[in-house]
Amino acid sequence: MFYGEHEHSIDEKGRLIIPSKFREAVKENYVERFFVTRGLDTCLFVFTEDEWKKQEAKFRALSFTSAQARQFNRLYFSGACEVTCDKQGRILVPDYLKEFAKIKRDVMVVGVSSRMEIWAKEGWEEFYKNTKDTFEKTAEQIFNNQEESDE
Repeated sequence: MFYGEHEHSIDEKGRLIIPSKFREAVKENYVERFFVTRGLDTCLFVFTEDEWKKQEAKFRALSFTSAQARQFNRLYFSGACEVTCDKQGRILVPDYLKEFAKIKRDVMVVGVSSRMEIWAKEGWEEFYKNTKDTFEKTAEQIFNNQEESDE
C-alpha cells in the first residue's frame, strides 16, 4: 500500500502532511486512523489500524517471562499513539516521538509496503548511504536463508 520516498517537513505545531500518494491509498482502503510508535533504526513506524492490530497480536504472543520481550513490548507500546488526519492530510507527531527519532524539521516519509516510516532527513540519508552498497548482498543472504528454511 505504501511505496516510495517523500521529503516533507514537520511544522511548528508538530504536524506532518502525509504524502499525497499515501493519502490516495488510505482513501481507497477506507483508512481512518493510524498508530505511530517507536520504530527500529531510529525512525518512527506508522501503521494503519488494521496493520496495527496484526502487529499487536504478534507481539502480544511473545512470552512475558522473556526479559527481551518485556523490554521490547514496553518501549514499543508505551511509545504508541493513535492519530487521525486533519482535512489537510496532516497528522500530529508527539514531541517524545520526534525526540526518539531525532526529528527537528525536515523528514523523509518512506513507504515500506504495509507501513510508513518517518525519518529525520539526515538519518535517512545516513541509513541509505550505509546500506545501498550492500543491497544485493543482503538480498542474496535473505533469500538464500529463506530457500533453506523452505526445504
